[in-house]
Amino acid sequence: MALGPGMDASIALVAIAPFVAAVLAPLVQRIARPFAGWVLALVPASLFLMLLPLVEPVVGGDAISARIGWVPAFGLDLSFLVDGLSLTFALTISGIGTLIVLYSGAYLKGHPHLGRFFAFLLAFMGAMLGLVLADNMLALFMFWELTSVTSFLLIGFDHTRQAARRGAIQALIITNIGGMALLIGAVLVHWLTGQWEMSALGDAVRGDGIYGLVLAAFLIAAFTKSAQVPLHFWLPNAMEAPTPVSAFLHSATMVQGGVYLLARTTPWLGGTEAWTLILVCFGGATLLCGGLGALRQTDLKQMLAQTTLASLGLSVLLIGLGTEAAIAAMVLYFVAHAFYKAGLFMVAGAIDHEAGTRD
Repeated sequence: MALGPGMDASIALVAIAPFVAAVLAPLVQRIARPFAGWVLALVPASLFLMLLPLVEPVVGGDAISARIGWVPAFGLDLSFLVDGLSLTFALTISGIGTLIVLYSGAYLKGHPHLGRFFAFLLAFMGAMLGLVLADNMLALFMFWELTSVTSFLLIGFDHTRQAARRGAIQALIITNIGGMALLIGAVLVHWLTGQWEMSALGDAVRGDGIYGLVLAAFLIAAFTKSAQVPLHFWLPNAMEAPTPVSAFLHSATMVQGGVYLLARTTPWLGGTEAWTLILVCFGGATLLCGGLGALRQTDLKQMLAQTTLASLGLSVLLIGLGTEAAIAAMVLYFVAHAFYKAGLFMVAGAIDHEAGTRD
């Protein structure tokens, strides 16, 4: 691992540690049994505490990075970057992830495959942390696809139910279409600029003749992951997943991946009339669709799913406005939404667990 000024090797460990914990999760479950959730929750809790001291230097304007030799033959490095945006997302993912792991141990207590569930959940957490910390676009794509695969495993965890299998397959197909669009966009950007690192990109993309094609590729990726109209239908169907999955993936993390991508690419894709028009229109349509859709629901989780759509639409709309105040509002709203929506999902799960119904 080659490090330079302002670089910190521990950043890479933040993305790698959950995968190691995922491999060990079934063994931990067999040994610790009722306390497995508490033991495994130490991993995201430790990552949160590791990231917390970075707040002060990042707020002071220092970006912290790490670079690992990945494919030297092609000059590819696995690069990570911690700035205000990525740190906010990483702290939220690890912080809420700690609570979700604890909740899962109690919610699925006695489940014969709880160890496997913990493994899937921690692997997803690692993929999401890698996604928000990655600076290299190919690494971003790799973690992006890992979130799709692990979410498929989590949504379809109760594979004996047809609705769970259908919801998992639908989410996988839609988000993988976005993943292919992201790869195309990344390759086009590299072709134009010769750069794989997003932090090194300037205005070259925005001023090129194929800007529209690059913009379309990244917007398709973001809209599929963050369930924007007309690609929003997979999110309510994914509510067939166990409640801890809904609380984590579909409120605080996975569905926010597209929002994060839009915010991350704003410096070199945003600021154009096409960017503003598309994001404001589609974000506004999703906001209205989710808000009105929630009024028709009587199932607690479906109500929360529809309001999550509305929240995602609002976030996209704010990014589309492009002002500094709007972006700051989006980031603050992301944190607020993650906490209240994850909490509401866990309350809905507790009601369902005890009452046997969510209606």
